[in-house]
Amino acid sequence: MRKEDKGFGFFRDDGTEINPSLIKKPSLCVSCRKDDDPQEEILCTLTRADQQGEAEFRCDAFESRR
Repeated sequence: MRKEDKGFGFFRDDGTEINPSLIKKPSLCVSCRKDDDPQEEILCTLTRADQQGEAEFRCDAFESRR
């Protein structure tokens, strides 16, 4: 389904929809203080989606739980 048809959600630049539940959560995310914070969900989802298929995951918003 394309963005024009639905009107909301996450979409790639080409208009294809991103399904957040299909994006693998890297271990860096699991150890982040912001993991499972509803206020950070959109940024975190977009950061993970943007780096799908990359050899190394990086996040400038990462905050350690320690």
